[in-house]
Amino acid sequence: MKIGVLSRNKSLYSTKRLIEAAQQRGHEVEVIDALRCYMNINSDKPEIHYKGEELTNFDAVIPRIGASVTFYGCAVLRQFESMDVYTPNGSVAITRSRDKLRSLQVLSKRGVGMPITGFASKPDDVKDLLTMVGGAPVVIKLLEGTQGIGVVLAETRKAAESVIEAFMGLKANIMVQEYIKEAGGADIRCFVIGDKVIASMKRQAQEGEFRSNLHRGGSAALVRITPEERRTAVKAAKAMGLGVAGVDLLRSERGPLVMEVNSSPGLEGIETATGKDIAGMIIDYIDKTLQQRKGSTRAEG
Repeated sequence: MKIGVLSRNKSLYSTKRLIEAAQQRGHEVEVIDALRCYMNINSDKPEIHYKGEELTNFDAVIPRIGASVTFYGCAVLRQFESMDVYTPNGSVAITRSRDKLRSLQVLSKRGVGMPITGFASKPDDVKDLLTMVGGAPVVIKLLEGTQGIGVVLAETRKAAESVIEAFMGLKANIMVQEYIKEAGGADIRCFVIGDKVIASMKRQAQEGEFRSNLHRGGSAALVRITPEERRTAVKAAKAMGLGVAGVDLLRSERGPLVMEVNSSPGLEGIETATGKDIAGMIIDYIDKTLQQRKGSTRAEG
């Protein structure tokens, strides 16, 4: 099997692990910087060129597209899709998951538990918006933020109004969410492959911080999740259309609540916390899916 990994940096932990896992299983693997790809878009023979050469004969592509290059990275992924190259996470699913507001609307429609979330565009609506999500404290998030950047906890209504009005004054798109106090500054990252949670870890914010992101100094530890949490994580990944996903849950008094569904979940934290070969499981999932597809094609023929 010939696999392409769409990544801007082959020395990143997740990219290195995917390369190792693929090679250990006898597959050919190539790292491709999406920003160096250029495309010939036509109805007869769509092509992707990379550093002066045409990319051909790939069986699968694993997208590791950073948030800052989502638009171009997904355009390249769409071109691979038009060439009938398999990917566990399609371009539409990645675009959907990267849009925080859209992803929550999708989860809401599918009946997936999540924090009460408000969205408005005018400062005049802020007071009613805060009442709608249950009042202070509230969490205010930039829609374009990643890794905990652009996430603010406002502990009073006055503080919330000031922060929201400031963001709106900068023409920034934000959403306002209820603060789940009982979560205690912790969340659970469930790593979903196909229709299973294959690993999970609890991320705990450092003292004085409510954001549990590892990039913000949070710590990670192995955790046992409940059947309800398992079902919620799988349901959220399926709602997004993702074959490989990191689903972040909060433990609340009314059950598990999904904060975010990540289409390019990092492997270092989860592999370190669980001791599992997550990269290998991703490669095995791709291999199995392709074998099933070939089998169904032969059956149809």
